[in-house]
Amino acid sequence: MGDLDSIRNVCISGHGNSGKTTLVETVLFHCKATTRLGTVEEGTTISDHAPEEKERGNSVFTSILRCKAGDCDLHLVDTPGYPDFFGEAISGIHAADGVLIAVAANEGISAMTRKVFQLAKETGKPTGIVLTKLDAENIEFEAVLGGIRETFSEACIPVSLPESPGPGLSRISTLLDADAAQSLGGEGASWREKLVETAVETDDALVERYLEGEEIAPETLQKAMRLAVAQRALMPVFCVSSARQIGIGELVEGLVALMPSPSEVPPPPSEEGEVEVSAEGPFAARVFKSITDDYVGKMSFLRVYAGRIGTEASALLPRTGKTIRFQNLYAPHGKEQTAVPEATAGGIYTLAKVEESAVSDTFCDPKHRVVFAPIPFPRPMVGLAVTPKSRQDEQRISGALTKMADEDPTFTMDRDRQTKEMVITGLSRLHLDLKLKQLKRRFNVEVATKPPKVPYRETITAKGDTKYRHKKQTGGAGQFAEVWMRIEPLLDDEGRHEGFEYVSEVVGGAISHTFIPSIEKGIKQVLEAGPVAGYPVEGVKAIVYDGKEHPVDSKDIAFQIAGREAFKEAMAQAKPKLLEPIVNVEVSVPSRFMGDMTADLNSRRGRIQGMSSEGDLQIITAKVPLAEMLQYSTELKSMTQDEGAYTISLSHYEIVPDNVASAVIERSRREKEEKS
Repeated sequence: MGDLDSIRNVCISGHGNSGKTTLVETVLFHCKATTRLGTVEEGTTISDHAPEEKERGNSVFTSILRCKAGDCDLHLVDTPGYPDFFGEAISGIHAADGVLIAVAANEGISAMTRKVFQLAKETGKPTGIVLTKLDAENIEFEAVLGGIRETFSEACIPVSLPESPGPGLSRISTLLDADAAQSLGGEGASWREKLVETAVETDDALVERYLEGEEIAPETLQKAMRLAVAQRALMPVFCVSSARQIGIGELVEGLVALMPSPSEVPPPPSEEGEVEVSAEGPFAARVFKSITDDYVGKMSFLRVYAGRIGTEASALLPRTGKTIRFQNLYAPHGKEQTAVPEATAGGIYTLAKVEESAVSDTFCDPKHRVVFAPIPFPRPMVGLAVTPKSRQDEQRISGALTKMADEDPTFTMDRDRQTKEMVITGLSRLHLDLKLKQLKRRFNVEVATKPPKVPYRETITAKGDTKYRHKKQTGGAGQFAEVWMRIEPLLDDEGRHEGFEYVSEVVGGAISHTFIPSIEKGIKQVLEAGPVAGYPVEGVKAIVYDGKEHPVDSKDIAFQIAGREAFKEAMAQAKPKLLEPIVNVEVSVPSRFMGDMTADLNSRRGRIQGMSSEGDLQIITAKVPLAEMLQYSTELKSMTQDEGAYTISLSHYEIVPDNVASAVIERSRREKEEKS
């Protein structure tokens, strides 16, 4: 086989506790890539090597493992199985050519299993299923297999079958071999026939030969099965018991025989330039993961799609326009990094000490510019306001959080311009808790946390009209300015309070043109803290229509003060109100939770906008006050047994109901008193 044909990049994904890491460890042991079988319980697996993983007893980060299966280089991408770390699973699936979804036979299909299958479908990745823990108690094999076919696709067909699943499990036989299938009796023969029928349907000539009763050569049949997998017409279901090392050999053989090589899967879509998957073409690779090593520095994980590059050569980083030398190239295997002289098409590598690179970046031949589409990651929804516990921490926190955000696209750090808080956001509270532990372990920075403040605003609901005279005479130069001002609500096309507008209607030179901007400057000084609860003001139009000045004492500062005080007085007359942010919410839940979800959103002062369905999933869209969504991630997880998902985005601001506003105003008053 050629170089590309002898590579299998397979992502192992699925729900937490489905046995993914143990399966990978057992495969490595079977292929003699290790001499000792590590365990998750003892924290000795090659895959889960980070302190957080050993402490939790499950995967948190995506890990790349390598072994030889005959003449084939098998690259296994082990991903976390909990929604809190879904960003890592996304990275792994995008780096691989095929996806193997682990389903624990004693537990069945879970929410994360569905999410992973949907992602594999959206990315068009050839997909297989591996049923694990077939030696456990209370195995109902037919029910589990039936559930997989019903939930995912009739294309899910077993390519190996267990004899006596459960504690008495002794053998798992392959259906890829006709004789082995016959030895299993009627069930084996039936599934073998379905497997063959699915395979031959990839070729009209094969279908005709099959229907005429002609025996299809094993090599031809295997090639047809492989094509069916590549087209997602066949999703092979493997059976294993990692604990007893049963079915592992059959799984490895099946992955080599059925899973696609890099040459059989198209590269990611390119926003610029064409890419042909070939070891001899122009170099093209994409960064799918990034970490910062305490000793090596930044390490970018690359999937190479075309060409080759040596450690003496350079590649273009289109995002920055810089040419980067590839002098620190490694082949990753768990926490180990082995230096290699070159990176070639189809392989997964790490590039060290390139600080400019980021997740989703493309590296390409400088003479053949290519820009791969960025990997789509979910938007982080759960926020925490963080405050450094010491002055020393205050100096280090920004840089530390920036590095962590560079490594994880589902984690962000920002300083809210309105509330002045430093806010971190992630996929869940558990995700953020892990980040805070990393912050302490890696950077020795400790923080206090609290829910982020809701960025309320203030507006007016009526007109106000006032005049204000500022006069100051304390010896020497005096100050004089008189401003007549009215204010009124400023509404957008949909009748919502938005923006600020300043207009001068002064005629006859009552106020000189040089002082008109001074009045606006004074108004803007108080727009940051309104009279209701000290929040920024918007949705106001201020009109200066008359005034007076003094030939000697009038100056810029005098008109700033007069403008500021006139605006404050007019605001007090104009029935000021509190505004709150309203967000667009889209919630996806299994059908059985539909009633609970709509009732819950209504209880949060939400307004249901629409409902639709995608298979068994119901999708609810609503507009809900942001203040009612601060703990929604945890509550949704509890209400839907971890099967719900949601997104939010800012829609607009609305006036807060009086009964709610009074509590917000009181809270603001107490905070001011505490500060003073």
